[in-house]
Amino acid sequence: MKARAKGTKTRRSRARREKIETGSGNVFSDIGFQDAEERLLKAKLATKIAQLIEKKGLTQAQAAERTALDQPKVSKLIRKRTLSSEDSHPCHDGIS
Repeated sequence: MKARAKGTKTRRSRARREKIETGSGNVFSDIGFQDAEERLLKAKLATKIAQLIEKKGLTQAQAAERTALDQPKVSKLIRKRTLSSEDSHPCHDGIS
């Protein structure tokens, strides 16, 4: 029983030494990306699009038809991956 209490003390003292920092609200900025604002905007946009697709009950194929993207690109978008510039449609220039 003493061994268990000793292990607990060790965990507590390690927890006290951990430094906790409050984030800025932009994780991309916090980890040092130069284009942090753009990355955050793309992430928010991808999240909103995925939510709308789910809310409307669309399949990836149906969403692809409505967005002029192909189904694999819609799948990437839903999985929170941004599209590369070669994947973007002319009307999606800002989302590359």
